[in-house]
Amino acid sequence: MAKAKGTTKKVLKISVPSRIINTLSSSSLQSLLVSPKKSAIKKPNFFTFSTFTKPRFWLLILLIFCLLGTLALIRFSNMLPIVPFFPKPCPITQKQELISSISSASVMKVVGESEKSDGVFEKMEEDSEFWKQPDGLGFRPCLRFSREYEKTSGVVLKDRSKYLMVVVSGGMNQQRNQIVDAVIIARILGAALVVPILQVNVIWGDESEFSDIFDLEHFKGVLANDVRVVSSLPSTHLMSRPVEEKRTPLHASPQWIRQHYLRRFNRDGVLLLRGLDSRLAKDLPPDIQKLRCKVAFHALRFAPQILELANKIAERMRSEGPYLALHLRMEKDVWVRTGCLPGLSPEHDLIISEERKQRPELLTARSNMTYHERKLAGLCPLNAMEVTRLLKALGAPKSARIYWAGGHPFGGKEALLPLTNEFPHFYNKEDLALPGELEPFANSASIMAAIDYTVSELSDVFMPSHGGNMGRAIQGHRAYAGHKKYFTPNKRQMLPYFLNSSLPEAEFNKIMKDLHRDSLGQPDFRTNKADRDVTKYPAPACMCNDSAEL
Repeated sequence: MAKAKGTTKKVLKISVPSRIINTLSSSSLQSLLVSPKKSAIKKPNFFTFSTFTKPRFWLLILLIFCLLGTLALIRFSNMLPIVPFFPKPCPITQKQELISSISSASVMKVVGESEKSDGVFEKMEEDSEFWKQPDGLGFRPCLRFSREYEKTSGVVLKDRSKYLMVVVSGGMNQQRNQIVDAVIIARILGAALVVPILQVNVIWGDESEFSDIFDLEHFKGVLANDVRVVSSLPSTHLMSRPVEEKRTPLHASPQWIRQHYLRRFNRDGVLLLRGLDSRLAKDLPPDIQKLRCKVAFHALRFAPQILELANKIAERMRSEGPYLALHLRMEKDVWVRTGCLPGLSPEHDLIISEERKQRPELLTARSNMTYHERKLAGLCPLNAMEVTRLLKALGAPKSARIYWAGGHPFGGKEALLPLTNEFPHFYNKEDLALPGELEPFANSASIMAAIDYTVSELSDVFMPSHGGNMGRAIQGHRAYAGHKKYFTPNKRQMLPYFLNSSLPEAEFNKIMKDLHRDSLGQPDFRTNKADRDVTKYPAPACMCNDSAEL
């Protein structure tokens, strides 16, 4: 039987080596012969169940854990000191010895840092103690005039028949004191006050007028209810010949003033007074004392251009923290007038001694005392070395910013070397003013003094090297402002310790602090000392505490 031609099948034969066939399973051979469809192709899955059963996977995991453990051990060993091997296996003993080892390894470092920190903290406490303000006991300005005073004011302000003219002399602070007295005398006599005339200063050649230094309109406004202030004599009195009085005695009382001036004043209408410095009595009726405070602390405000520049200088001083103001009296004329010696060198001392011999009228101290006797009596200004030692003893930090007020010291910068070497942040108005700021006032010593006064009054701490008008005025001003810190050098008691070179520094510092414990600007009442000026000790006459007026 023959086969059909169309049904014949051709068979494709593939020859494969026998060793390959032996390695393939039947299912694998089938996959080679049958081609799968594209839709049936799947992405390989590396993490199947069979993966976790392979030894290689677990070996890799073990290696990773070993590596991480090694890194952690290395990091931990860097954080702790090396701990020696302990032969005793007891866990508690090992823990105790480990703690002991760590402590012994670091105890010296900890102790050293602790001692260093304690020293820093103690220094910070000392610095903050120096700037700490005294307890003002709640006292504040308090000017309450009696009804009788207010009633009399109406009569005084209406009077148009009497005019008081005064000529004030000396430096700015001396003139300021005389202006205060002039207002008081005008009130006592019931007269109008013509704006005081400032006498040309023979030492500095200063020709400043009242309105150049003080705010005239403010002066008139503040005193409008107390004394009538006029800029000049009215036409009705221009032809009057003023009665000039040059012999006002020291400590003149209101009764003396009325008795000696009022009759001639009523007759001639104009009274001219000169040389008022410290002539008025200090023990005055309560209302008159309040008026003195009103004039000194409220009416006598410096001119706007002075305050503007002085406030700028104070802001520059305060830009990096609190500052100390020093009023240094080390000018040549001060050494001559006080009968003292600057102590810079034998040559400098000889110059002062020779000038004093040529002009004995300048000597204001006791002429029968030697220089050494004046020094021990506390009549001499402190020099730069003494100021430096006192400030260090009182706790002034080396970083303290210091503003020094006053004229150019005799001996120049050399005279200031002890201060500048110990306190490098040492400035005056010339150092702090921008170019051209002081130029308009270059020929006015009074305006320069007014700038010094304002910057000193605004300081955190103030100390004068010598008494005087400025020191007394600022002491009263700072007391009236709330008893701001003010060091009053106790020269008479402290100078013997300055001369004792064998005294250890620590003991010297302790003695200085003890001597000045009650001289830091805290309230100092004039109640039991009638000869004290109320503008220096305003409490309690011009100040009240929180509970009641005293």
